[in-house]
Amino acid sequence: MKFQSDSNAKQIVEALRERGAIVFYWRAVSRTKGVPDLIVGYGGITYLVEVKAEKGKLSEHQEKMRATWKGGPICTVRSVEGALAAVGITQPHLEV
Repeated sequence: MKFQSDSNAKQIVEALRERGAIVFYWRAVSRTKGVPDLIVGYGGITYLVEVKAEKGKLSEHQEKMRATWKGGPICTVRSVEGALAAVGITQPHLEV
């Protein structure tokens, strides 16, 4: 599988799979502009996940996809920890 997006995508996919999630890297299958990078199945729920670098921004196509998408929310993650929390594998860290 070739990872062409943000450098953290490979680590995120590996971490999700190690914990039992099924992950399809959308770009490796077929790519339509604006569609999130990952399709993740975990705990009977399907998640659409956009992987971004720490300071990465959504493209115009990604913003349009979010505005017109009629399914569940599209998660944006920037780290392994964020991805695990987004799909319910771990609890998000809350700063107090």
